[in-house]
Amino acid sequence: MAAEPRRSREDYGAGLPDHHDPTAGIGGAPPARSALTLRAVLAAFGLAVSVGGAVLAVTAGVTWFAIVLAVIAVVALLDLLWILYRKYRGEPG
Repeated sequence: MAAEPRRSREDYGAGLPDHHDPTAGIGGAPPARSALTLRAVLAAFGLAVSVGGAVLAVTAGVTWFAIVLAVIAVVALLDLLWILYRKYRGEPG
C-alpha cells in the first residue's frame, strides 16, 4: 500500500478528494467550510477555564476535582496544539 504524497496549501484550498458536501449549492448556499478557528477558540476557552478551576480547587482543598480539571486542561491543550498544526499546514477554516 503506497503512502499518500504530502498535500500542499493549494490542495487544501481546492478541497480534498472524496469530500462530499450534500448541502452544497442548495438555495445558492456556498460549500461548507471547516470550523477550525471556532474549534481553536473553544479549546482555548476550555483550557483557560480548566486551569483556573484547577487552581481554585487546589486552594479550596478539593484535590480530586483539581486532578480531573488538570486532565481536562491537558486534553484541551493537546487539542489546541493539533488544531494550530492543521491551520499551519494550510487547512482552511
